[in-house]
Amino acid sequence: MFVERSHGGELTSQERRNDAQSDARIIGRVGQCDGSRAVLVATTSGEADPSIAMWTVGRLVSINLGSIRTVGLIYQIDATVGDWEATTNIPIKIHVELVGEVRDQSGGPAIFDRGVTVYPHIGAIAHCIRQSDLEAIYDLGGQKAARIGHLTQEETIDARVAIETTLSRHFAVVGTTGVGKSTAVSLLIRKAIQSQPDLRVLILDPHNEFSAAFPDQSVRIDTKTLDLPFWLFQLEELVEVLYRGREPVAEEVDMLRELIPLAKQAYRSPQHSIVKRYGETIGIGPDTPVPYRMADVIRMIEDRVGQLETKNDRPVYRSLRARIESAVADPRYRFMFAPKMVDDSIHETIGRIFRIPHLGRPVTCLELAGLPSEVINSVCSVLARLAFDVTINSRGRLKLLVLCEEAHRYMPADPRLGFAPTRHALARIAKEGRKYGCYLGVVTQRPAELDPTVLSQCSTVFAMRLANEADQEIVRAAIADSSASILTFLSSLGQREAIAFGEGVATTMRMKFDRLVPDELPSTTTVDPNSQISSNDELALHHLVQNMRDMARPQSSSDMNEVTSFDSSSPTSAAYAPFGAPRFGTSGLASDTTEQRRSRHFEDDPLKRLYE
Repeated sequence: MFVERSHGGELTSQERRNDAQSDARIIGRVGQCDGSRAVLVATTSGEADPSIAMWTVGRLVSINLGSIRTVGLIYQIDATVGDWEATTNIPIKIHVELVGEVRDQSGGPAIFDRGVTVYPHIGAIAHCIRQSDLEAIYDLGGQKAARIGHLTQEETIDARVAIETTLSRHFAVVGTTGVGKSTAVSLLIRKAIQSQPDLRVLILDPHNEFSAAFPDQSVRIDTKTLDLPFWLFQLEELVEVLYRGREPVAEEVDMLRELIPLAKQAYRSPQHSIVKRYGETIGIGPDTPVPYRMADVIRMIEDRVGQLETKNDRPVYRSLRARIESAVADPRYRFMFAPKMVDDSIHETIGRIFRIPHLGRPVTCLELAGLPSEVINSVCSVLARLAFDVTINSRGRLKLLVLCEEAHRYMPADPRLGFAPTRHALARIAKEGRKYGCYLGVVTQRPAELDPTVLSQCSTVFAMRLANEADQEIVRAAIADSSASILTFLSSLGQREAIAFGEGVATTMRMKFDRLVPDELPSTTTVDPNSQISSNDELALHHLVQNMRDMARPQSSSDMNEVTSFDSSSPTSAAYAPFGAPRFGTSGLASDTTEQRRSRHFEDDPLKRLYE
């Protein structure tokens, strides 16, 4: 902002607040005022006048009321004459929105309060705002703050956020494509980790770009390294995978609801390979996170087909069996149906995805771009649900930020769109997560398409350039204080510019994010270190074809029936062994008593043991 200051710290005539100074130095006076706005009247010559340069839209001004200075934001300027003459004084009107008051304290710095208690009177003098008043306006009052940029109107003043408040009460970054959302998010995450070294961050990354922004602080999980056992999926999530986004068949879903608990019981009691009665599965439901074999489910289907007295129901059973066999054999679903996924590997899954322990890399970048589109919703639902459960059972010792990029895909405003379990899991974090240390970061380019319940739970919002009127209207509805007029600039914000408002900032501010060095910028050009193609090699067609064939390589039919024992010498096992129970396969279970197995699976809940 244009602020006049003299050398040596003395106030210039424009900064002095008294009526004794000459009228030539008065920039403007109050000509009209209501409960939230005022109109300042001034004159300017038709020629360029440097003294009037501060009368521009978006700047803050100060109205002198003695010991109180009312702060206003300029949102409109009018010239009251029709013809512009360069030789005469032209009257102008400056429309300002009243945003708060600066009060002097005896023996201390000035303080800023939102809202107005003493309104300007007609004729009150308006000046360009003092540097010290600007600093008071954006002071966070002793909260732990982090610099994320500078004010647009005054580059010498830092733009600071209360980082702990921003995290614990959720935040949102909205803006159209290409305005620097990903860069801003990377900066915020870096500041959050610096402020809270024990914070874990899970990024749902649909564009595979954030791992490049945190090369030394993140673990990259993609389709080749993701291990998410199918038995961790609840019934709705598994149905979404099996039916690949299409409408499920009610009879087949009911059959799964009955057979999955039986398969879980059969896994616990291998000496009884098939449990005949549903009553024997008391305490186990289709959503209980207990391992089971899809081969057992298929065998149960085949047994029932043989017991049917009529042929009318056989197509339903055969159709369900075909769906299961197709999913298990699909190489794109190896991350959930691979043979090792049958083992009780919940400790390794939780430890790796949620960084327990983080081993110097607290950020997990889950790259979703390579996953089949029909399973992304289910994967996000499972991870959001696990994130909430893990933080609850950590008894406050784990702080976890779930950052949801392109959030309108998973939490759409229209309840008929999207996947209901994903919406419910993320909405639960938004509504209840702050109590348990599970925080939500929402990033979207279309806030109008985002569930308004989720956005309303984000107490701090960084609104970058938005061209769509519906998106702008959603952001206007979210702002709670009296500086809503600043949002009129949403369509004209520059690169890396944002309007920040909410509980994480002292008051609504127009700011510009700091520029990151190239090595810290998000990028989708990261080369797979295991790829046969070097970053310096010319792209070869035969490499592309070979990679496509490797991805589509079918599994052997024996994989469905194979249950392998956990390899205790594997790197994952070594890294997370202190947090896991003994790993075992079929042979290990067969030697245990029923009571020992029940104790291992249920009374000794793995989630509750994470921090014991």
